[in-house]
Amino acid sequence: MASPFLIDPKLPFTELHKKSDHTAVERPIEHRWSPYQNNGGTALGIAGDDFAVVVADTRTSTGYAIHTRNFSKVTKLTSKCIIATSGMQAEAITLHRLLQMRIIRYQHAHRREPSVPAVAQLLSTTLYNKRFFPFYTFNLVAGVDDQGKGCTYGYDAIGSFEPLPYVAQGTGSSLVTSVLDNQLGQTNRTQKGPKLSKVEMVDLAKDVITSAGERDIYTGDAAEVYVIDASGVHESVLELKKD
Repeated sequence: MASPFLIDPKLPFTELHKKSDHTAVERPIEHRWSPYQNNGGTALGIAGDDFAVVVADTRTSTGYAIHTRNFSKVTKLTSKCIIATSGMQAEAITLHRLLQMRIIRYQHAHRREPSVPAVAQLLSTTLYNKRFFPFYTFNLVAGVDDQGKGCTYGYDAIGSFEPLPYVAQGTGSSLVTSVLDNQLGQTNRTQKGPKLSKVEMVDLAKDVITSAGERDIYTGDAAEVYVIDASGVHESVLELKKD
C-alpha cells in the first residue's frame, strides 16, 4: 500500500491538495502568524518622597523555554531617570536604544539632561507614533524630578500613561500589584499602618519580586534593584530561584 504522504511528481500542482490525505495524522495547525511574542518577566516601581525604587527580574523566556537568565530589562536614560520594560525582548531593545538616541540629541541641543517628566512624555509620544504597529512593550519610568521628588509613570502599549505612587508591569504584575495595594496604598485593610521608610520600601520591593517568582514561571533567576535619589542611581542584584 502506497504511503498517503508520497506525492506523484507528474501530478499537476493544482491537484496536490487533493492527493494529500490531511486526515491521516491529526496535528495542530496555526492559521495566523503573529509578529509578536511575550518574553515574560516582571518589573515594578515605587515613588518615595525623595527617591524612587525599581526592581526587575532578568529572565527571558517563551512558553516553557528559558532563552536567557541574565537579560536586563532596565536602562539608565539620564543620571536620575531609568526605564524598565517587560514584553517582547527585541522590541524592548529597540525602544530603549531609540530613547537613548533621542535623549542624546536633546542633550546636544540644550546642553542639559531632560527632566523625568520630559522623558516620560518622550516615551509616550514614541509609543503613540507606533500605535498602528505598536511596540509590544509594557513600560514604567522612574526617577527623581527637578524638585527632588520621586516619581513613577506607568504605560500601556500605545503610550497612554499617568504618574503613580507605585506601578507594576509584566507577567507577574497582578501578583505584585495586589501586595503593593495593601502595603503602600493601604487598601482592603482593617487598620492603617505607618508610612514605610526608604529602607522598608526597598525591602518590600525585593520581597514582592521574590514572591512573584514563586508563582509566575516567567519571573525568576535574578532581580536588578535600582534606587534613584538626588545623588544618582544605585544598583544591586538580588538572586531569585532558578527553576
